[in-house]
Amino acid sequence: MKTFRNIAATLVMVWALGFLWFTVSLPQPAGDEKTDAVIVATGGAGRIAQGLAVLDQGLAPRMLVTGVDPEVTPEEFAAEFEVRPTQMDCCVTLGFMAVDTRGNGTEASSWVEQQQIRSIRLVTTDWHMRRAAREVSRRLPDNVTIVRDAVPSAPSLASLFLEYHKLIASFIAGLFGY
Repeated sequence: MKTFRNIAATLVMVWALGFLWFTVSLPQPAGDEKTDAVIVATGGAGRIAQGLAVLDQGLAPRMLVTGVDPEVTPEEFAAEFEVRPTQMDCCVTLGFMAVDTRGNGTEASSWVEQQQIRSIRLVTTDWHMRRAAREVSRRLPDNVTIVRDAVPSAPSLASLFLEYHKLIASFIAGLFGY
């Protein structure tokens, strides 16, 4: 019985320290490193604006927005985010297949392969970055470099708590090949 309590106490301590690390060391925005493309996962404020800023600054020549609602048309997207028609035509791809973070990874991987991309800048919210990068990198070839470009936010404790557990679940699923 004492051994069980020791194991349980150790697991609780590891969990608590992990959660503390997760909350106090959120990923940060990237620097001015250039990449072949930027990939934006929808779902949080500032993500698409950051991706478009990367294009405007010349840090990447093209962008995939993964997880776009299938009811959104390219014209609606362009109007909502004030994207010029020429920029939409040349540089912005809307991905409609993903419905979750795992799907973002699959959709991004297919697009990267089709476009023969060797480096990407992944844009998502700071609290979501670790899991998003994990899901994307698990599906990309090893020779593709990922630059993490986190959008700063002010997440609630509940959001952090949920995302921490999703990250743990993603890690465990990866151990079993899912």
